Amino acid sequence: MSGGVPHRSSRVRQIVRGPRPESVPGLVARACALVGLLDVAGGVFPRFRHSRMHTFAEVLPGSFGPFAAALSLSAGVLLLLLAHGLRRGKRRAWRAAVVLLPAGAVAQFVYRHSIVGALISVALLVPLLMHRDQFAALPDPRSRWRALANFVLMGAGSLGLGLIIVSVHPRRMIGDPSLADRITHVLYGLFGFEGPVDYQGNTSWTVAFSLGALGWITAVTTIYLAFRPEHPAARLTEDDEVRLRALLDKHGRRDSLGHFALRRDKAVVFSPSGKAAVTYRVVSGVMLASGDPIGDVEAWPGAIERFMDEAKAHSWTPAVMGCSETGGEVWTRETGLDALELGDEAVVDVADFSLAGRAMRNVRQMVKRIERAGYETRVRRVRDLGEGELERIRLASEDWRGTDTERGFSMALGRVGDPSDGDCLIATAHKADEVPGEYGDLKAILHFVPWGPDGASLDLMRRDRAADPGMNELLIVAALQAAPKFGITRVSLNFAMFRSALARGEKIGAGPVLRAWRGLLVFLSRWFQIESLYKFNAKFQPRWEPRFVVYRASGDLPRIGFAAMQAEGFVNLALPLPRFLRRRSKAARVCAHTVAERDVRAA
Repeated sequence: MSGGVPHRSSRVRQIVRGPRPESVPGLVARACALVGLLDVAGGVFPRFRHSRMHTFAEVLPGSFGPFAAALSLSAGVLLLLLAHGLRRGKRRAWRAAVVLLPAGAVAQFVYRHSIVGALISVALLVPLLMHRDQFAALPDPRSRWRALANFVLMGAGSLGLGLIIVSVHPRRMIGDPSLADRITHVLYGLFGFEGPVDYQGNTSWTVAFSLGALGWITAVTTIYLAFRPEHPAARLTEDDEVRLRALLDKHGRRDSLGHFALRRDKAVVFSPSGKAAVTYRVVSGVMLASGDPIGDVEAWPGAIERFMDEAKAHSWTPAVMGCSETGGEVWTRETGLDALELGDEAVVDVADFSLAGRAMRNVRQMVKRIERAGYETRVRRVRDLGEGELERIRLASEDWRGTDTERGFSMALGRVGDPSDGDCLIATAHKADEVPGEYGDLKAILHFVPWGPDGASLDLMRRDRAADPGMNELLIVAALQAAPKFGITRVSLNFAMFRSALARGEKIGAGPVLRAWRGLLVFLSRWFQIESLYKFNAKFQPRWEPRFVVYRASGDLPRIGFAAMQAEGFVNLALPLPRFLRRRSKAARVCAHTVAERDVRAA
């Protein structure tokens, strides 16, 4: 792009395309999953093995030898596990399938002399070898926590499938064992021991070998994940951060989300010229960027191309959350991706802000009431705060967080008071109580990051739950009123998802579809701050700037949405530290800080 940004339309519109053809990895993955399901069914359900489908199922890979049920289960489960990696074109999944399928073909021919069974394995193997260049995706970021997750999930799946195996032979079961006996039998069987349930004939051996196969697969896959080399998620290096800050110094005023690119749990790709960059995080196989690219608009296409190359190399699903209209146009034009309006960002122009007028009456009355209650506000740069006060603010911010995990990704910096963030603003509310709280007279905190030289973007809002309501309104007003002395002319507040649908749906004349959509959003607001965040932002009479999600295909939207919820902290699949341990850690830090401060004063 040599001529800058083209003429902007009123909105970035979703590009309508025809259905995308199924790729070779997708077809191979579907075939492997189908064969795997039939193998599992053939190994679990005795009626299946004696039905008309048995004629077809018994020639599938895995249905050979004297232990057909156990081998069928093993092959089926392994093929199902490989299907996802094959669909994403992963090189390691391809290697495993290339080893598994010939082994199945040889076993079919040697043990059962089944030419048809061998041909089915070869029929799946041929496209794998012919299109091996399409299975070149690099591994995802991973840690050994995945081994624990695999053990839990595979263990639960094996327990459920084992209960089915134990229970599908009612006519051969001796007696009427209870559910507890059956669960005990499954647990014993997974470890290779005989349980309390008994059967007539050879059924006991069939069940025992099937349960043993499930336990073996669970153990082997867990051991493999535990001892394979780690590929930790990429993080910003010190050099990356220096380069990003240099780009923000020159072009930071273009996007209010620009400073959030400095989150240290993001990775970055730069354009060949180094004049633009895209930061991202990989979540559940989704390469998730946020906001617009950083740097010179002329160099954006180079950074976007590097981003797409990285996504292709790892077979990640590319997506962008919360880009501006200009960013959406460049992304869709350069990559062929689609864009969809996601919501609106509330931006307040400081020169136009005033508490006067009927529209601001509620905010004005609330602020006056809180000020009469004895609260006072202070707005300062981070670099102007003493280390002792800054540490109290950090600890209070962590302690007043309403959730176990830190939320935020696209509009959150993830830290407070870092020495490198001296230009950030902190607005605090204070009230002198008769009995000082854990953090003295501190009652609420607002943190803003720079938006170029003349702007600020809201990062986080935290308050003492025991403080009076209205702390956030008080501090936003204080920050807006103090903004001119810091040279700030515009302030970005929160992002309101689906704001236009909420606003149009409550107006007179809204159609039934729009009203139904608004009703669904209001219902979802019980768990997610959708309507409440929109109404909170609307109090300050902002102008609304649309934000967009950029995606590859409509079928990717659920996956992108789930990954975004993970990145934002609404869904947490990790194992957090127990809350009582976190509280003890925070209390210890507060105590240590208090002792250190007392020693300094005494000296």
